[in-house]
Amino acid sequence: MDNSMMITVLLACSVAAMAGYLIYLQRRLVIYEKQQSARNNSLPLQAYERLILLTDRIALPNLISRNPADAISARELCALYTKTIREEFDFNVTQQMYIQSSSWKAVKNLKEKNLQIINQLTQQLPEQASGLDLQKAILQYLMANPAAALHELVAEALSYEAKQVL
Repeated sequence: MDNSMMITVLLACSVAAMAGYLIYLQRRLVIYEKQQSARNNSLPLQAYERLILLTDRIALPNLISRNPADAISARELCALYTKTIREEFDFNVTQQMYIQSSSWKAVKNLKEKNLQIINQLTQQLPEQASGLDLQKAILQYLMANPAAALHELVAEALSYEAKQVL
């Protein structure tokens, strides 16, 4: 074999090796992009999950079941409910950047509506009313106004949007 033939073979092998390496790099890039896409999808999904949990935690029936009211006044219980709702909401406020603005607006409206209901019912009760009286008034209000249980509607909307992200 002469030198020109050997150089041609070496050049062909080099070109084939370089082409193989480029194909390898391209496949790695595709895999990396898929991983990035999966990571980017996981953040909105986690946000929807957290906000569905928030809507459940600030739902009026769930607030009642989590906070015993035997030894406190209606005014104290109102303050406790208000504090709980605001803390839960504030803890999750950053999730709004991962979801649609209409969904975030629905979560905010749920928070505001629940605070409004609690405050209005507390004001309607006599000064000496107990926490149990407030809980009873909230439950009666919810039974008389099924549309006031917005938490179910908001949770369904969040769940639907989360499924769209998948």
